[in-house]
Amino acid sequence: MYLNIENKKKIIQKYQTNIKDKGSTQVQIALLTFKINSLQKHFTIHKKDHHSRRGLLRMISQRKKLLNYFKKIKFKSYNILIESLGLRK
Repeated sequence: MYLNIENKKKIIQKYQTNIKDKGSTQVQIALLTFKINSLQKHFTIHKKDHHSRRGLLRMISQRKKLLNYFKKIKFKSYNILIESLGLRK
């Protein structure tokens, strides 16, 4: 499923820390995870789409950097976020 305005609002509302929060680390990680999952579904159909695969690898790298940063800053919140997103770490 593509990241349209409604899906983006739902993800932001679920992971934001306060009402005005739209760009915190938690929200960015959640949005990247949603995009990564949708691209993985895309690659089950289009196996030879190497151009999009490069974008996927870039998103995975960005999410990894954000997760490492968030782990250093707030370890308890990091564990909760990992469990809610279903990531293995």
